[in-house]
Parts: sequence; C-alpha cells; structure tokens
Amino acid sequence: MATAEKRLINAAEYLALEATTDVRHEFHDGEMFAMGGGTLWHNLIKDNCAHSIRNRIEGRGCRVVTSDQRVKVDATGLYTYPDVVVFCGAAIMEDGIHHTLTNPLLIVEVLSESTEKYDRGIKFGHYRRLATLREYMLVAQDRLSVEVFLRQTGETDPAGNGDNWMLSTAAALGSSIHLGTLGISVPLAELYDGVEFPASEKGASHQL
Repeated sequence: MATAEKRLINAAEYLALEATTDVRHEFHDGEMFAMGGGTLWHNLIKDNCAHSIRNRIEGRGCRVVTSDQRVKVDATGLYTYPDVVVFCGAAIMEDGIHHTLTNPLLIVEVLSESTEKYDRGIKFGHYRRLATLREYMLVAQDRLSVEVFLRQTGETDPAGNGDNWMLSTAAALGSSIHLGTLGISVPLAELYDGVEFPASEKGASHQL
C-alpha cells in the first residue's frame, strides 16, 4: 500500500498559519510541532522565574518575556517559544516585525517528562547557535533542581563551534542560583513558590 507523502511547508507558510491559531507551534525543517499546554506547576515556575528576574534587573535596560514570545535561531531555522527569555537593549526582530525575537541573552526552559531530553540535547544544540545567548537555565518541575549553563567564550561561530559552557546547579530550598550574565542570584524558594511536588513512595505530595 502506498504511503501518503508528508507535506513540508516553508517558514513563510508556518508564520502565516501561526498567525491564525491560538495553538503555538515549534517549526523546523519544514515541519510544525504543536506545543502542549503546561501543568499548573510548570506555569507557576515560569511565572515565578520571570517575576524574580524582572525584579532584580529593573532599570537596567533589560526585558523579561515569557512563552508567548516566539524566538528564532537564525543559524538553524528553528522557531520556538521558550518559557522565559531575557534580552537587553533593543529587541532585534525578524523582518522588523514584533513577533519573532532573534537576540535573547538568557533562555529558561521548565522541564517536563516529555520535553526534558529534548531541552537538554537537541534544543540546547539549537540555542548554542544563537550568537547573543550567554546563559541557559533549566528548571525541574517535579523536584528541587535548577541548572544554569554559562557561556565562557566570546561570540560563537556560525557552526556553534568553540563553545565552552560552565554548569552551576542548586537543589536545596534555602539555596540560590546565580545568573552570571545578569549579575544576580535568584532563591529557589521564589522559583518554586506554590509548587507541589509529586507524592513520593513514602508519603503524600508536599507544597513549598
């Protein structure tokens, strides 16, 4: 039996389709992928993170936006919607239209069971090709765990070679995670405020 050939679309078609729907899609290599809605805990962490960073960089010419803001990795053609994005100075938008940002300084992704492998691997590979990106933060939603990758070199080359990323971690409620690019530290207690972790084998779930 013959198999129907998958129809690929170009970036212009993707952007036109994206403008007509309330469902956000990632796009790469001619394919669109629906981005499912996050859990309550995912959304709390995302909003807590944006709020905590925004409070600490007020008046410094930097802006914090969340997952309604589309980002493009010019070097690979990936369009996606990170959970939290920080950019400083003027926003550089694709084609001058204020829908797709191309110059993030810091990207935050809140991990889920279905996306953690992708966010750590293939997606981080795309993000490393962003010449402006200096820091990548991963926040677990089912446990206390925050990881920050800080770029140690200057501008990346077009192939993303020569990158050196220093990893910092925090995994205790009384600890903070340092964001070296912005020169701030964010307490985990703020990031996880109101979040309820899954029940362990020994007992019921608990809320921070």
